[in-house]
Amino acid sequence: MTTLTKLMSGAALALILAVPATAQDAAAPDASAEQAPGGDAVVGEPAEAGTQSGEAVEADEDDDDEEEEAPSEGTYNATGMFDYGFSGLLARENRTDLAPLTLASGQPVAGGEYTIKSGGYYRINIVADGSQELALSGGDFFRAIWINEIVIGDTEIRPMGVHSIEFDADGTAVLSFVAVLPGRYTLSVPGSSGDSLQAVFNIQ
Repeated sequence: MTTLTKLMSGAALALILAVPATAQDAAAPDASAEQAPGGDAVVGEPAEAGTQSGEAVEADEDDDDEEEEAPSEGTYNATGMFDYGFSGLLARENRTDLAPLTLASGQPVAGGEYTIKSGGYYRINIVADGSQELALSGGDFFRAIWINEIVIGDTEIRPMGVHSIEFDADGTAVLSFVAVLPGRYTLSVPGSSGDSLQAVFNIQ
C-alpha cells in the first residue's frame, strides 16, 4: 500500500467517524432551549401556565390597581393635626379669654402686649368708661383674624369685616375671633402716637 493510499484511507475513516457525532449533536438540542409549537426553539425560562410570555407582569399590575381603594365620588375627607371634637374649633372649651382692653381718658389701653397662636380661638372685652369718645382702629389686625362675633349688650354682630370700634358712651364690646395670619399688629386710638394708647398683638 502506497503512502497516498494510506493517507486517503485515513481521511475517509476520519470523515466516517465525524458524521455520527455531528448527527448526534443535531438530534439532541440544547437543554436550555424548549420546543415551541411549530418546531421553533424558545430560549429562556418558560412563561407561567395559562399565560403567554410577557403577560404575567401586566396581570400583577392589574392586581395592584384593584387593591387600591378609590375614594367615594363626592366625598373629600380633610385631615389635620387638630381634633376639636363634635363642636369644632369654636367650642367653648377651646376658647381663651384675654385680658380686657380699656378706653378711658388718660388710661393705657392695655397692660402689655398679647402673644397669641395662629389657629387659636380667643375672646376679649373692650371696656369704655364714657369719660371721652374713643375708638380703637386697626385694619391690619382685623384682616389678620377671623371674627366670630362682636357682642354689644344683647346684640350679637357677625360682620364680614371691621376697621374700627368706637364708643360714644360707656359700654362693653366683646370680640371673639380666631387668629389666622402670623405677625405683629396693633389696635390704637385714632390720631394718637403714644405707646400707651395702643394694644399690640403678636400672632405666632
